[in-house]
Amino acid sequence: MSDGASETGRRSVGLTALSVLSVSGFLGIWFAVAQSGLLPKMVLPSPWDVVTAFQHSLYTPFAGATMSQHLVASLGRFLSGFLLAVALGVPTGLLMGWFAPFRYAIAPFFETFRFIAPLAWVPFAALWFGTGIGGPILIVFSGSFAAAVINTFQGARMTDPRLIEACRTLGASPWRLIIDVLLPSATPSIIAGVRIAAALGWQSLIGAELIVASSGVGYLIVQGQGSVETPIVMAGMATIGVVGLLIDWALRLVELSVTRNWRGA
Repeated sequence: MSDGASETGRRSVGLTALSVLSVSGFLGIWFAVAQSGLLPKMVLPSPWDVVTAFQHSLYTPFAGATMSQHLVASLGRFLSGFLLAVALGVPTGLLMGWFAPFRYAIAPFFETFRFIAPLAWVPFAALWFGTGIGGPILIVFSGSFAAAVINTFQGARMTDPRLIEACRTLGASPWRLIIDVLLPSATPSIIAGVRIAAALGWQSLIGAELIVASSGVGYLIVQGQGSVETPIVMAGMATIGVVGLLIDWALRLVELSVTRNWRGA
């Protein structure tokens, strides 16, 4: 047992070292190319220039706000649209998996909706909400909703029919079946869908902020591009990537916790 644990530990350390090495190599190549003069700084600033721009943006406003203020605005829009998508998507998926009439009634609308790219809603968002918060929320919702519905639906459909029949035999009502059987069975799939929905919603938000917002990290990037401030553009892009990674990391911890509890039950 100890030999197996030791081998697993060495493998984990080796894989972590590989990740660190790959990131270090990427940064080293980036720095070397930037310092070589092959490309002007306005095209490819060095990593240090990007870090400096990020630090400067934390206390000096750019495009009307500091980086942290832009990030808070982006997160507020993301959470509003994402939580709304999950709050509506999970019940919709459960109902589609449980009630065939509901599934067939809503399928034509849902199947059409899910193939509309979130950015295709930008013109409507601009017409309906201007640069207010409603437009980005609509676009985040459109990016997240389908993933939440589909994964919940698939989880509901994978529920053991023998378990459902046993509960029906014991006199469980349809509502109790949904709450006590269908929802717990579909929970691992729901959590996985929430992770996908979060990623799609975050990407959709940044796209929306490029067009229909007057604040946020996406808006900062557009303003940086207009001012030919390449370091601030790249600092904004890095911030988007890191925050998205942290969001997914937090949801992955939730997924692991739920899966562990589910297996132990």
